Formats: sequence, structure tokens, C-alpha cells
Amino acid sequence: MTHVAPVGGTAVQDHVALAEIELCGELIIAASAAREDRLSLESIDEVLRVAEERDAPGQ
Repeated sequence: MTHVAPVGGTAVQDHVALAEIELCGELIIAASAAREDRLSLESIDEVLRVAEERDAPGQ
């Protein structure tokens, strides 16, 4: 049996999934602009704003 999404604009937004997709897109853009073959761990952390999250108040 095939399951098909109902027609009529009943889209459900998963905000976590959308945020993850956005971060993946940012990584892809950074990787395509990089001069080296791979992004360094530091570059990945910068793209994903790891330091900002770590230093954010309330963490």
C-alpha cells in the first residue's frame, strides 16, 4: 500500500528538520567555496556557529 500526503495545504512544518536542512546547506556552500579538498574542523565549527552556541548565555 502506498501512502500519499493529503491534498489541500495540510503541510506540517518540523522546525528542527528545517534548521538542520539550513545548516547542511550552509556547509555545502562553504565546502564549494573552499580552496582545499575538505573543510577543516575549525571551518565546520565556524559555519555551524559552534562557538556562538557554546558561549551563549543560559547554556
